[in-house]
Amino acid sequence: MELSTVVALSVAFLAIAILYSTVGHAGASGYLAVMALFSLAPDVMRPTALALNIIVATVASVKFYRAGAFSWRLFWPFALASIPFAFVGGALTLPDFVYKPIVGVILIVTAVYMIITPSTATPATRLPPIWLALVLGAVIGLLSGLTGVGGGIFISPLLIIALWADARQSAGVSAPFILVNSLAGLLGRLSSTANLPPTIPIWAMIAFIGAMIGAEIGSKQVNSVTLRRLLAVVLVFGAIKLVLA
Repeated sequence: MELSTVVALSVAFLAIAILYSTVGHAGASGYLAVMALFSLAPDVMRPTALALNIIVATVASVKFYRAGAFSWRLFWPFALASIPFAFVGGALTLPDFVYKPIVGVILIVTAVYMIITPSTATPATRLPPIWLALVLGAVIGLLSGLTGVGGGIFISPLLIIALWADARQSAGVSAPFILVNSLAGLLGRLSSTANLPPTIPIWAMIAFIGAMIGAEIGSKQVNSVTLRRLLAVVLVFGAIKLVLA
């Protein structure tokens, strides 16, 4: 990999880690979008996105937990079912003609979600039935492992739209959910093939710095709607390039 590419990706990863962690996400869809723009191979994209996810989600989980935004009752059934399915999904390898459209659609959906997410909190009215959370958690876990994302882009809009959490609590639950799914997905991926790039230690440190900044901002409820909408543009371009490549 050329030095200019490494530097460009490093700058992009820093920005993505900051922006995503403000809303309790870890940035996998953003990392995938940027790596698609630089034409990295899918077998490198997935484990790299998951590895960076683990760093950012760990920081975000701690920050939002300390801010009182975490709900164990909301978290555990989704996480319990998602972990084994994320491992299975991570161990599977999709052909490029299947993987690229799926990730492209995920990036578009994420972009739309970032644009339409309201800046004000939506009041939670009820907790989901445990059986339903288990079923949905399994589905989200499998999708997360297959595509190399941590699942935050699936669970966050679900919690808010279904009125199971307000925006802040959704962020507090999404971060640890992303963490456990990313760990399971990466372990599943490494059990079948290990293809992390040699630059991963550098990118991990950059992601950590970005997460420290973004999660500190997000846990204090600073409005990041404009930043999310700008990031949505990057996701759209990455999705288009990935699908048409």
